[in-house]
Amino acid sequence: MNVEIKHWLRGWFLIGGVLLSCTLWGGELTPEAVIRQTADEVIATVKADKSIQAGDRNKAYALINQKVLPHFDFTRMTRLAMGRNWNQASGEQQKLITEDFKDLLVRTYSSSLSQYKDQTLQVKGSEVQAADKEAVVHTLLVPSGGQNIPIDYSMEQVGSDWKVYDIKVDGVSLVTNYRGEFSDIVRRNGIDGLIQALEQKRKSAEAK
Repeated sequence: MNVEIKHWLRGWFLIGGVLLSCTLWGGELTPEAVIRQTADEVIATVKADKSIQAGDRNKAYALINQKVLPHFDFTRMTRLAMGRNWNQASGEQQKLITEDFKDLLVRTYSSSLSQYKDQTLQVKGSEVQAADKEAVVHTLLVPSGGQNIPIDYSMEQVGSDWKVYDIKVDGVSLVTNYRGEFSDIVRRNGIDGLIQALEQKRKSAEAK
């Protein structure tokens, strides 16, 4: 499963190579345009930075924090990953879990930036849902060799911005994948056990 999850972040970066229509939706950028604008900046930085290409994860991490994270709703992502266990956590516990989960994902997959080659991501269309407040952008990751990988971005409108709250790789949801793992940990060790497990995973990712 780690291989599939790793592709979702790589797909986010590679989407800048796709020719998308940066149209406006009610005076605001469409979900597709938000993805393209962000990824264009990220890919331009990667192409110009030899350190990131050589695997400098600290610089990659800083780039993700600056350019990518503002377009993700990690609170909703974490709430979905926890399922009904979210309501069992206190406000402080929810905050800690969200921050640890975000940091874990970014640190674990920041190495994807150094693997940018000549892959492309084709946009296959999008669907608008819930009175134009939610959308799913359908894409296809086309590697230089190997099998094509479908990647779908679930997005929501937050104020005037569009934010990603889930990504499906070949039909497998990121948040659903983690929900099973989180549920098992909470069942065995409680909410505090989940916090400890996420912090340990984060530390392990930092050490690599």
